[in-house]
Amino acid sequence: MSNEILENLKKAILEYESEKAANLAREALEKKIDPAKALNVMTEAVRQVGDGFGRGELWLPDLVGAADAMQSAMPIIQKEIERKGMKVETLGVVVVGTVFGDIHSIGKTMVCTLLAAEGFTVYDLGVNVTAEKFIEAVKKYKADILAMSALMTMTAPEQRKVIAILKKENLRDKVKVMVGGGSLTEEFAKNIGADGYDPTAPGGAKLARRLLNK
Repeated sequence: MSNEILENLKKAILEYESEKAANLAREALEKKIDPAKALNVMTEAVRQVGDGFGRGELWLPDLVGAADAMQSAMPIIQKEIERKGMKVETLGVVVVGTVFGDIHSIGKTMVCTLLAAEGFTVYDLGVNVTAEKFIEAVKKYKADILAMSALMTMTAPEQRKVIAILKKENLRDKVKVMVGGGSLTEEFAKNIGADGYDPTAPGGAKLARRLLNK
């Protein structure tokens, strides 16, 4: 029974069925299935979609669909892992958010999902995140990486503001900063003092590994 539930959970993500994925995540916990096993099959499914996208076999809507399904089930599983005080192997801790004044979430959600699939512990702060909230989260979660998204030209400078506060708080040397979003360029990322930039969600997930030499 447990294997069947896990296979169906994986299938729900591969078929982009968000509600079904959430329901199966709950069912897995009700049946006392190890939440770490549930997390593994979910990340395996998303990695499969991400790899297909990277090879040009799948398209952006596929990536968005898998990300949405993963995001619907992930909080349910993560909450149980935290409740049990379980230690899950991780490549590092990443705090992610869309900067203040910007409410675009699709790219950020995909990055979060693919980071999780790569093996990172991800804390998604959501959209319209103030500089102060980014700093607070970096401290609270002891982040290895801070990833900021900005789709609009007028909100991109918020990323510079966050980096400036990191320096002021003597945190800049303790956390890698990666940025992304439709309005950004490699040159802009360098100018604001970010450690890395990538224009795509799959590229962002790979960048995180490179920044931590993983």
